[in-house]
Amino acid sequence: MRTRSILSLTVHSRPSQLLNSSCRRFSCLESSIQSRIFPTQQVRSYQSTTAIRTMADGDGDKTTLSCSRAGRAVSLLPSYLTDARAIQKYCRSNAPDGALQLSVAENQMLEDLLVPALTKFSRSRESFPADAIYYQPTHGREPLRIAVKDYLEDLLELDKESNGGLDPDGIVVGAGCNAVLENLCVSLAEPGQGVMIPLPYYAAFEFDLGSRAGLEVVPVATMKHSSYDNSSDESPPPDAYYLSRAALDAAKQKSIDENGIEPRILLISHPQNPLGICYPPHVILEVIDWCRDNKIHLISDEIYAGSVYENDKADFSSALKLASSSSSSPGEKGLGLGPYVHLVYALSKDYALSGLRVGIMYSENPEIRLPLQKLNDLCSVSSQTQCLVEDMMTEVSPSSSVHWTKEFLVENQRRIRARKDSWQSCLDELGIPHLDATAGLFCWMDFSEFLPEIGTPSERERALYLELLQGYGLLFTPGDSMKNELPGFFRCVFTAASDHEFELGMERLRKYVKEKRA
Repeated sequence: MRTRSILSLTVHSRPSQLLNSSCRRFSCLESSIQSRIFPTQQVRSYQSTTAIRTMADGDGDKTTLSCSRAGRAVSLLPSYLTDARAIQKYCRSNAPDGALQLSVAENQMLEDLLVPALTKFSRSRESFPADAIYYQPTHGREPLRIAVKDYLEDLLELDKESNGGLDPDGIVVGAGCNAVLENLCVSLAEPGQGVMIPLPYYAAFEFDLGSRAGLEVVPVATMKHSSYDNSSDESPPPDAYYLSRAALDAAKQKSIDENGIEPRILLISHPQNPLGICYPPHVILEVIDWCRDNKIHLISDEIYAGSVYENDKADFSSALKLASSSSSSPGEKGLGLGPYVHLVYALSKDYALSGLRVGIMYSENPEIRLPLQKLNDLCSVSSQTQCLVEDMMTEVSPSSSVHWTKEFLVENQRRIRARKDSWQSCLDELGIPHLDATAGLFCWMDFSEFLPEIGTPSERERALYLELLQGYGLLFTPGDSMKNELPGFFRCVFTAASDHEFELGMERLRKYVKEKRA
């Protein structure tokens, strides 16, 4: 048996690697490859450029993938997503005792609007564009990017006059929000560097950032830097979750001192997932200033920007709008965001189109523009879907002269608000503390009253999670999977069910609380 050799490709900058196509050819790697002989296959889990070649007598050459990378991808998947796929789901006729899936952020209340509309849009053209059958710009067809520009400027209330508004060349359309987010992070940071995320955060961020990009999540704890006393019996108010300079400074320094991880990115979800609230403008402005002062890239995930349904309570302002108004160096094109502010968005939440896989990224950083376009070649959207979305975004109602997207969002917000009101009324009736949701598809609930007394905080919450799931058929998102600072909190996605299933969910919750307090 011959020895195994590991060829490790060393690249100082991933964006520069993308621009140098010769890096892909072994014949041109003399200056950047280090070849060593190892008795065992030892590969750091985040080295996505590692190739392992096994040569055995009689077998010929055989190339295998590093198991550590595949194992890392699996380990980063949130357990509640695995449970959501594995459980016996409720079915009125075949599985009346099945679990109600209220943990995955989908909106299932809009089929009656979407199916006829998408059918219409798919037939709206007399003929399919001839040029669309060929290769397209990797960051999206130009007509679609112009439609996205107009749509986002209206949705986010951006300045269209100064420098022409959004720059269409800074827009990248890819196969879902997680795809464009990963590509953006790959362009901004190297494997092993950190992405700061305020707690609690969307659990799948760890998978999106770590499975292939090899980035490390750096949690930003906010409660200890707020006026909230986490030793009290009171449930945290919204401002206990707000970011501050003190919280950001502490998280950054801890990451460097204790873990040797250099943060390069701050990722926020705004509106916030899982809290269902918006950060006030003064918080976002403080975050933008901190990122610019520390040369940390801010990525604002605004995938729920069109699902702000309590406008009188939620003071939502896009990070793009605030960064533009506070920018000291406006560029020749675009909003003058500078190199450190970026946006991701998608149609999965506001339009319940998670199956179409349409994600959007915007940046005015010239150094990453070409790398992002190259990376997006691996996850581009089909021309057929691009044409469909373009027609959807440009459709104007003949009766009202209003864009279809605006009419749709108004109705969607009305339906989300009605569901939220019903769910929170049920929680209030049962005396279960919760945040007053103003945006998104979910409600953040405090079930700490029902935690068992034994075990670690994580074990206690897991026991409560399983009790709700196995005993009462209620599958919520556990706060521990989102790294919440306190045990016993859960996210309920109240839009992820039919009307009948939603009513049944409230019945089951009432039964659970009644029996636990008996």
